[in-house]
Amino acid sequence: MADASLDGIELLQSLSTEECAKLAKRCRWRRCERNEQIIDRDSDDHEVYFVVSGKVRVMDVSESGREISFVDIPAGGLFGELAAIDGRTRSANVIALTDTVVAALPARAFVELLQEHPSVSLAVLRHLATIIRESSRRIMDLSVHSAQARVMTELLHLGLAASQDGDSGRISPLPPHADIASRVSTTRETVARVVSDLVKSGIARKSGHDLIIEDLAALSERAQELPH
Repeated sequence: MADASLDGIELLQSLSTEECAKLAKRCRWRRCERNEQIIDRDSDDHEVYFVVSGKVRVMDVSESGREISFVDIPAGGLFGELAAIDGRTRSANVIALTDTVVAALPARAFVELLQEHPSVSLAVLRHLATIIRESSRRIMDLSVHSAQARVMTELLHLGLAASQDGDSGRISPLPPHADIASRVSTTRETVARVVSDLVKSGIARKSGHDLIIEDLAALSERAQELPH
């Protein structure tokens, strides 16, 4: 692939241009179309995938057939590192949300990278710590919050992430209701009702494809007031 470069991968920023170029040569490069499955759950390949361009989604399907979304990974991120580290089968499916280019690094090469570059190892540890913290938060939300409260909490996190002043936040664009539903294990109808109620109450307002949370504190209070 003529434009094969790992320069934009966040976890590799401590490497020199020459070191990134050598690593890129050890990768298997792949172009994926929108909605194409990149990793199949329970497959026994152990490559680590760097997202060079586009965006992917890590997801699974419950026994009832409901899609559960874990995280969306944009360009600069990576996935598949768990199987490369522990040698076990994949724990989730990964699909391309847009036309995407990924670079697949063999597990052995990834382990060698960690052994030879402590700065990359530290970056991976911080990355895994973030995953654990986010997983713990989601487990707590699913355990103690009602579906409506989970939707509001998700909107609160999105609003806070986009906030400039801590008081309000513009979610741009608002993810499809089905995507939000898959993140918090509910239905898109529930998401639609919650968004509609927030708009009616003045806590939020719509602007094109965006949702503006006018009062993040009020949204937080509303979520906590709902029955668990």
